Amino acid sequence: MSISDLLKDTYQTLTAHKLRTGLTMFGLAWGVVSITLMTAAGDGFREGQRQVAEKFGDSIVIVWPGRTSLQAGGARAGRKIWWTTRDHEAIIPQCPDCQYILPELTRSGTSVRSAYNSALITVSGSKPAYQSIRYLPTEDGRFFSEEDDLDGRRVAFLGPEARKQLFGPRKAIGERINIAGFPYEVIGVMKHKEQDNDYDGRDVEKIFVPYGAMIKDLPNKPPMPPETIDQFIVKARSLAVHQACVLELKRALATIHNVDPADKEAIPTWDTVKESRAFAAMANGMKYFLGAMGVVTLLLGGIGTMNVMLVAVQERTREIGLRKAVGATRREILLMFFSETFVIVFGSGAVGFAFAQGFCAAVNKLPMPMYFAGLVTTWQVSVACIVLLGLVALCSALYPASRAASIDPIEALRWEAGG
Repeated sequence: MSISDLLKDTYQTLTAHKLRTGLTMFGLAWGVVSITLMTAAGDGFREGQRQVAEKFGDSIVIVWPGRTSLQAGGARAGRKIWWTTRDHEAIIPQCPDCQYILPELTRSGTSVRSAYNSALITVSGSKPAYQSIRYLPTEDGRFFSEEDDLDGRRVAFLGPEARKQLFGPRKAIGERINIAGFPYEVIGVMKHKEQDNDYDGRDVEKIFVPYGAMIKDLPNKPPMPPETIDQFIVKARSLAVHQACVLELKRALATIHNVDPADKEAIPTWDTVKESRAFAAMANGMKYFLGAMGVVTLLLGGIGTMNVMLVAVQERTREIGLRKAVGATRREILLMFFSETFVIVFGSGAVGFAFAQGFCAAVNKLPMPMYFAGLVTTWQVSVACIVLLGLVALCSALYPASRAASIDPIEALRWEAGG
């Protein structure tokens, strides 16, 4: 039997039972759709969380001063710890795995005036690298530079909501504002961003100034000790050394401030990498669970296909016997049933995959809520679907085809349907 004869025979057989073939293909197609959509939803949640986390900070750790819960070096437990304005200079050489250790001093409710309006705004002072690791994209102008920081220049970078409060629809770049009685020049405005996490307010509502100007003009006031800051913003050189960076930082701070490095209360941290990994693990668990449900649906479709092929073998017993009587070989009978099964399975898979991809593309054009980046399809899932379809086709065809090939032609010609 030639390939063209085999394909023609397969087409005639399947079209002769359109309803049965269609229902069988629908079950398999729905299995492919289920796998694709469910795993795409899981990847969408994971990617959405990554985007939200990235807008807060690029794999950072925030380190606050706490209160000791353990005795160390003869000092009593319960002692309040404060980070000083120069701590970062002492600990940077002791933390080779940390790319950035940035001090940050924040003053909330600071009186700020422009020529058009006044408001109480949170002012934050840190180093120039703060813009990149805390994701403060520039819409207009620029962020402050190393020279601005070293010289203690009074320049300001405004969040979009702070700019709106002070200047309304007017242009802010080059204008003067008064921060707690000190004149500052506006050199940049931040682009609006969505932010779900924060530790001292939304970035869009803040004003950012150089660290050198901040500790000079807006130092911490009593009851906080002089020359202290609020927190450090830390970023490792890579995710591979992230944990080593955190441990180095804690040891360095413990040495400077005479606390036990294991005292979690003395050096509390917010590790966004750890938080992101926990969320990713949850999203992956959901993805694999939903994917497994889709695989079960596809396997059930495969069982249905095998049952349909077994029915076809029974219905075509006389035909198979006649074919074998006129010279059809066992191999040709096997190929006939394998061909029909593979056409059904892979035809269903193609239809299901096309529908799933189209549905994902349509959904992704809609506005997405926070923490969900849409239905994210991957080539790995597509390859997995093809492999699963191949296994389903093979398993669904193997037993029916073997049974058909083993039919005795003499007995088959005596067989009567329903007899």
